[in-house]
Amino acid sequence: MNVTVELEEEVDGRWIAEVPELSGAMVHGQTREEAITRVKALALRIVADRLE
Repeated sequence: MNVTVELEEEVDGRWIAEVPELSGAMVHGQTREEAITRVKALALRIVADRLE
């Protein structure tokens, strides 16, 4: 499954990562990489929950 990860850096240096195709898939991270990793993990959990 391919998903789109949208990233935005906040004024305080934190990063917001979101998967627009999945409602509720938005996280904060201290670094760009952390935000990407966290949102991918969240996206997998959301998809798994929907499959159950």
